[in-house]
Amino acid sequence: MSSKYLVNFDSAELPQEEAEYLIIGGGIAGLFTAWAAAQAGARVTLVTKRSIAESNTDRAQGGIAAALGQHDSPELHLQDTLIAGAGLCDHDAVRTLVTEGPERVKELIDMGASFDRTGNQLCFTREGCHSQDRILHAQGDATGAEILRTLSQKVVAIPNVDVVENMYVIDLLVKNNTCYGALGMDQVTGKLKIFRGRIVVLATGGSGRLYNYTTNPEVATADGIALAYRAGAEVMDMEFIQFHPTSLVLPGAPRFLISEAVRGEGALLRNARGERFMPQYHGMAELAPRDIVSRAILSEMAKTGADSVFLDVTHIAPDKIRERFPTITTTCSKYGLDITKELIPVAPAAHYMMGGVKTDLWGETSISRLFSCGEASCLAVHGANRLASNSLLDGLVFGGRIVQRAAYVLENTQRDKPHFHCESLQPTPNIDYEFLRRKLQHIMGEKVGPLRTALRLAEALAFFERWAFLKNHEAKETFQMEVHNMLEVGELITEAAMMRTESRGGHFRLDYPETSERWRKHVILRH
Repeated sequence: MSSKYLVNFDSAELPQEEAEYLIIGGGIAGLFTAWAAAQAGARVTLVTKRSIAESNTDRAQGGIAAALGQHDSPELHLQDTLIAGAGLCDHDAVRTLVTEGPERVKELIDMGASFDRTGNQLCFTREGCHSQDRILHAQGDATGAEILRTLSQKVVAIPNVDVVENMYVIDLLVKNNTCYGALGMDQVTGKLKIFRGRIVVLATGGSGRLYNYTTNPEVATADGIALAYRAGAEVMDMEFIQFHPTSLVLPGAPRFLISEAVRGEGALLRNARGERFMPQYHGMAELAPRDIVSRAILSEMAKTGADSVFLDVTHIAPDKIRERFPTITTTCSKYGLDITKELIPVAPAAHYMMGGVKTDLWGETSISRLFSCGEASCLAVHGANRLASNSLLDGLVFGGRIVQRAAYVLENTQRDKPHFHCESLQPTPNIDYEFLRRKLQHIMGEKVGPLRTALRLAEALAFFERWAFLKNHEAKETFQMEVHNMLEVGELITEAAMMRTESRGGHFRLDYPETSERWRKHVILRH
C-alpha cells in the first residue's frame, strides 16, 4: 500500500504549535469558522498556503444567494437548489443551507460587508436556475473580494486567533481514526512544523488547477481532499465538476471568469456565425443550469469549428454595464476589448467541485475530530450541479455549524499528543515535475472534461497508473507536493467518473447520455 504521508519526518524532532482549533484554509469557509470559534472563546490557529488574500473567495464575482427579498422565501430557494442538483442533493442539507443562510448573511452585513443598495434597500439580481432575484452583490462584480476584506479584517484583529501565512499543510496526523493535527512546511524557510489541534477543520477550497483551463487561482490544487483521502477519510461525488460556461478567451489573457450575473442582466450567447443559440437547448435559454449551457457552448463550437462563442451585452446601456460590472469591464479593456461595443469571446473552464471530503450536516468527516467545510467538503448540498451563488453561502452556514458541534467534541476529548513519524519513503525521483503537472492538466482537460467516454477515462486512468510509483517517494518542495496531490485527486475524479455509467449534472458521458434512476446514489471512495 502507498504511504499516507508525502515526506519522512519525526514529530518528536519538530517544533510544535497547539490550539483548540486548527483551521486549514483562508477563504470564506476558513475565515468564518475561525471568527465563529473565536466568538466562542476558543484559541484558533488558521494556516494558509499563501497569503490570506489568495483564494477562490476573492474571485467570486456574481454574489451570494440568500432568500432576503420581499417576494422570496427559503422554500423557493430550496426548490431551485434541488432542481439544479439533478436529483443528488441531500434534502436536509439544502434545507439547512437556505433556512440558516439569511441569518449568516445578516451577520456579514453587521460585520461591515457593504453589499450594493438602492437607497436603503439591498439590490438583488438573478442567475441561472434561480426563480427569484436573490443574489446580493458588492461593488457590482466584486462580491467575494468584499466578503474576504470584511472577514479577514475581523479575524486578523482577534487576539485569540493566530494567522499563519505561507504555510503549506503536507499531511494530517491521524491515529486510530482520530485526527490530532497536521504537518506543515514553512514556504519561506522550508522547515517542517507540527500543528496540533483538538478540532481540525479543512477549508482548503477547490481543485480547478487540475485542468488546463480554469477560473481558479494558482492555489486551487485540491490539497485538502488529497491529504484527507491519504489519511483515510471518505470522499464523495468526485465525478461532479462544474465547468463555468463563460470564461474569457483572449490571446495573452488568463481564463478570467465572466460572471453568470452578466447573463442575469440580459446578456445573450451567440455562436461564431452571430446566431443566438441557447433557446434551442433549454427553456430557460441563457439562464439554464450551468452544465447545460456549457455543453451547448461546446456543441456550437464543434459545429462552427471555433475556439469560443460570444457573450453579447452591446444591447444593454453602456453606463449600466460599466456600473454593474466594473471588474469585468476593466479587465477586458486591459486586453483591448470594449464590452459595451464588442462581443466577448468565451468558452467553458473548470470552476467548482461539487464533490469532496464527505461530511454530515455538522461538518464531521469519517475521521474523529476532523471537520471540513466549503468547496473541499461534500455533504451533497449541491448535488450533481451547484446552483449559482450558493457556494459562498455554503461556507458561511456549514462553517458556523462546525463550531456549534465542536463545543460538544471539545468537552469530551482528551488533550492527547501521540507520536507520529514516517521513514519509509524512497528518495525524490529525478523527474520534471513542471512537465508532469502540465501533462496532468492536459489529460484532465482532454479526457475528464465536460464530455467523457469510457475510452477517454481509461486513457486517463492509464496515465495515473504510470505515475502511481510516486506515492512511495518523498516530495521535497511544495510544488512537488502539489503535483502529488493533483495526481491523487485527478485519479479519484476519473475513477468515480468511470464508475458512474450515466449522465447527470456536471458529469456527462457521451456513451451514457441518459440519466438513470438506478444511479440516483453517491459514489464514496476511501483509501
